[in-house]
Amino acid sequence: MLKKPETLFVLGYMLLPLLALLSAIVGLTMILGGNKILGAIVLVVVTQAFAFGAFYALRKRKHALLTEHSGDVAS
Repeated sequence: MLKKPETLFVLGYMLLPLLALLSAIVGLTMILGGNKILGAIVLVVVTQAFAFGAFYALRKRKHALLTEHSGDVAS
């Protein structure tokens, strides 16, 4: 399922960046609200995990599209 370019498109361009944005907002809200340590952890760790996950999904999508395209040419 995670090898289909359509699924990776949704993950890489829509879902994971949106979750990164939401977790950044939550982290900043926590920092401004007084939970500085936990807010910094959310801001740094969780946001970066979603951002790197988006980059990973886009790289996998590119590889899947290139593999699919090279298979069409060889046939």
